[in-house]
Amino acid sequence: MANPPIYSKDGKFYPYLLEIRKRLLFVGSIFVIATIIGFFLYQNLVIFFLSFFSLKGVNIVFTTPFQFITLAINCGLIVGVIATIPILIYQLLSFLKPALQKREYRIIINILPLSLVLMAAGFVYGVIVMKYMVQIFYQASVSLRVGNVLDIEKFLSSVLLTGLLMGVAFLFPIVMTILMLLKVIKHSFFDNNRLYAYLIFIVFVILLPPPDLLSDLVLFVPLVILFELTLVLNRIFLKTHLF
Repeated sequence: MANPPIYSKDGKFYPYLLEIRKRLLFVGSIFVIATIIGFFLYQNLVIFFLSFFSLKGVNIVFTTPFQFITLAINCGLIVGVIATIPILIYQLLSFLKPALQKREYRIIINILPLSLVLMAAGFVYGVIVMKYMVQIFYQASVSLRVGNVLDIEKFLSSVLLTGLLMGVAFLFPIVMTILMLLKVIKHSFFDNNRLYAYLIFIVFVILLPPPDLLSDLVLFVPLVILFELTLVLNRIFLKTHLF
């Protein structure tokens, strides 16, 4: 008699598929709730960011009558993603727990709070870089006595997108550490292919909203530092180079 397909109720992987679906539904529900909250609180977010940037002498405008709707949607989506990523990481680790040794799971759980710190640090760093780049640009235009009109949707979307993507990028040390602990990728692989990692970082920062070379450099440097620091800390404390 032929073996039942793995996706059937008699298949050995069926319970795992049900577990994955349950966890994804939970994460999806959190994303929807957080997105709705961000959508309705977009005015507070806009006021906060505009006060943070302190763009004096700049005319901040809507360019279309219904642009505020797009801005609210963008704010909601970004809030949803920020709220969902830590929960997604936790759900993934919980799902993998039976396949991990106690020591491996304990180490990964201990570094989970660090992922929240790294994501927050990346988001704040991206926003701060955008702040100073924008201030430099507008100060230059003021010195040239050139008027400025700022599209609020494009501006805030660029700021929030840069912060969000940098927050996600700052999580790669956690991903590297987990992959090395699970022996999926060896420490030596990262060590021997750092130039390719740098190339990926370069492409990543170039694709971010800030279009100038200076901001690309400022965004690139912490990624390199985190990469090298991850390898050093894994070698000293977790001994992943011995796996």
